[in-house]
Amino acid sequence: MIVLYILLAVVVLMLMVLIHELGHYLVGKKLGFKITEFSIGFGKVLWQKIGKSGEKISLRVFPLGGFCSFYGEDGTEDEKSEVKKDDPDFFTNKHPFKRILVFLAGVTFNFISAIIFSFILLVAFGYGNIYVVTDVNPYFKQGYADPETGLNLIENRDKILKIDGKEISYIWGNTIEKMVTLDEGKTYTLTIQKNETNEIKEVIVLIQENISATYNEETGEHVINLDEEGNPIQTTGIGFSIGMSSQPISFIDALSQCVSFTIGLVWLVLKTLWLLITFQLPLSSLGGTFTVISTVASTVQQSFSALFVYLPLIAANLAVFNLLPFPALDGSHVAFTTVEWIRKKPINRNVEAVIHFIGFVILIGFVILIDLIHFLG
Repeated sequence: MIVLYILLAVVVLMLMVLIHELGHYLVGKKLGFKITEFSIGFGKVLWQKIGKSGEKISLRVFPLGGFCSFYGEDGTEDEKSEVKKDDPDFFTNKHPFKRILVFLAGVTFNFISAIIFSFILLVAFGYGNIYVVTDVNPYFKQGYADPETGLNLIENRDKILKIDGKEISYIWGNTIEKMVTLDEGKTYTLTIQKNETNEIKEVIVLIQENISATYNEETGEHVINLDEEGNPIQTTGIGFSIGMSSQPISFIDALSQCVSFTIGLVWLVLKTLWLLITFQLPLSSLGGTFTVISTVASTVQQSFSALFVYLPLIAANLAVFNLLPFPALDGSHVAFTTVEWIRKKPINRNVEAVIHFIGFVILIGFVILIDLIHFLG
């Protein structure tokens, strides 16, 4: 059965590659560029269709990548390319601005697809950043009782929406774990949504020490936790436990939130890159292509809805990654073309081609390395 989930994960990656390369292809066609081949996958050709103009549409044996090849794209100069210097269809003879648009098209399509996938996720499943009260400790001297009735204002299944007026968001790093410190005597104002009435209330929570107790599901009662000597264990906290749940949101809300949600994903990717660059994140926590396939397959096997979490995340990841100014990536091509536009002449095409080739080899080696570290570590 796991094989089917692995195949599904491969299809997801192929979809992301298709979207990226389709961006290059469609914008290139719109701007009048001559395309020699549009391919999903690398290696031996499994299927290919050749159009009247000689343009090839291909499906190759290794589906973990793809390319959109433009006529004269590398622009290298040798004895055979001399006759092409004045060819208007030659890629490097096109205006730098048009070439930059083509290079940025793949990233743009990935980002747009991330927004679309984010919308689907939010409207169909929601996202697991809704904090719900799962257990209220009755032995806790709680500082959030109703002064008139004496009853607890926080009850099981109530939702916590804000802390001190700040919205909770896992994507933006605003989690309860980061926003609340268990310093005795400290207070927080929680904005909660009552489970039964959906009424929005503000409740002041006091961090304090009191008796620790565990809920017994069989008896439906709380049992006081005792130490080795039989004395009640004291604990410092807010007096209730919380869990996370997902809840679909309305079409209009999903429409209004999908862009900011995607920007949050991009920020999450950038933050991860920064932690990696500053050695605050070990390589073992990352993963290459095969790690992604393995992770997606195993997670989706447990919950199919998890697939819709990965779609916008992978799309945002590809958008950010390809925009980096590293040789062989779209960001690097944009950088070289921008320099050419400013200088009014290109950097030596042969030198640029070698730089991109070395960058490609390094990238492939890095992806293989982090896969090995992940699986062997």
